[in-house]
Amino acid sequence: MEFLSRLVALYATLFRKKPMDFTVHQAKGNKGLQKALGAFDLTMLGVGAVIGTGIFVMTGVVAAEHSGPAIVLSFLLSGIACAFAALCYAEFASMIPASGSAYTYGYTVFGELFAWILGWDLILEYGLACSVVASGWSAYFQELIRGFGLHLPTEISSAFNPSAGTYFDLMATVIVFALSLILLSGVKESSRINDIMVLIKIGVVLLFIVVGAFYVQPTNWTPFMPFGFDGVVQGAATAFLSYIGFDAVSSASEEVRNPQRDMPIGILSSLAVCMVLYVAVSLVLTGMVPYTKLNVGDPVAFALRFVHQDWVAGFVSLGAILGITTVLFVMMYGQTRLFFAISRDGLLPKSISRLTKGKKTPVFSILLTWGMATVFSALIPLGELAQLVNIGTLFAFICVSIGVVVLRIKRPDIKRNFKVPFVYVIPFLSVLACGYLMINLTGQTWIRFIIWFVIGLVIYFAFGFRHSELGKRKKQLHS
Repeated sequence: MEFLSRLVALYATLFRKKPMDFTVHQAKGNKGLQKALGAFDLTMLGVGAVIGTGIFVMTGVVAAEHSGPAIVLSFLLSGIACAFAALCYAEFASMIPASGSAYTYGYTVFGELFAWILGWDLILEYGLACSVVASGWSAYFQELIRGFGLHLPTEISSAFNPSAGTYFDLMATVIVFALSLILLSGVKESSRINDIMVLIKIGVVLLFIVVGAFYVQPTNWTPFMPFGFDGVVQGAATAFLSYIGFDAVSSASEEVRNPQRDMPIGILSSLAVCMVLYVAVSLVLTGMVPYTKLNVGDPVAFALRFVHQDWVAGFVSLGAILGITTVLFVMMYGQTRLFFAISRDGLLPKSISRLTKGKKTPVFSILLTWGMATVFSALIPLGELAQLVNIGTLFAFICVSIGVVVLRIKRPDIKRNFKVPFVYVIPFLSVLACGYLMINLTGQTWIRFIIWFVIGLVIYFAFGFRHSELGKRKKQLHS
């Protein structure tokens, strides 16, 4: 009987839920971040996270290998599927204006252990995403300067791989360092820089659409569905990953002046802008060039060279670099706010969540993110590890979608400034879409994912379990 009571007590401790008012109190108090962002800034964060390699690279791959000209339908289907998860994030973000994204939502709905698992999962997602994108930025930058006859020494051109003669990726280190400095300047200043880069990037994409429209040959759209509808669905599954990143917007909710109104606007409007741009670029791209020729590393620039518009292709290359830069910036931003939220709750060392007095910048969270991204991108050949970014994100989407339904049932009394419509249908469709993509990832990816979880559990029981702020608060209430 004593053993059973101890087991029940352990279960209650592991799954202790963080009251929503306590979370809001943390965000508003001295330990909270500076309120400096509006709906426009959130929209730019979302567009900055999503419009990158997906639009400048993946459009060509999906068209050539899966969908053909029907890539338009693939991006529509994947955008709608992603919108299911976005609606769930929007409901949570309007209720709980605090940093941490899915980690914070999980703490409220499922309890501490599950919140830690989600937080640990998001550390993997953001950490590897930063590294993958930084490595991609380095490769694209080197390709750009090669056009001017400039070359980096082989030894510092890529991550550690002695057989290929490479030992260190210098440019990945440079861009991570530069963006860390921008983050250290404060959320208001760094968001303004991001806004400018994103607006330039959108301008470049619109330039391609306008110029390319004059070279569209309708005959290139036939056959419209060369791989059948199965190809369209396969293309949608691949294209879905192009939209990943909008969830980082929810990390900013604690720094928004009016989160109840602006968070849903920022999340949903950024996804809408990205969907429109993806569809328009896909339509023009496959109209300019036969889809069979688009399996190249830079399909948008290739299409412009194909129609002898080399000067526009140069602008597109600039837009691609800016696109990758803003993706990296938002991923690093999301990582810093995640470290901050977990540390503030005591599940990581408290020093990580320390803020500067004036701008309330989480300096140590930024430095930790900088160190992690630098080591991974500069020294470690990532290769298949990039798939871990996808599995981590999809897992978070599933948990948030289930959490919305659970909270509607358990706490119908909570004021919701934004509600997911058809709450027993849309979250289910989100889980279905994300689950389908997860089970189609490789077995090796799943093994690595499980190993990462095991490491996380060891860290939680060795440190977080004993230092939890919620645990200390409950002890004080019972003493």
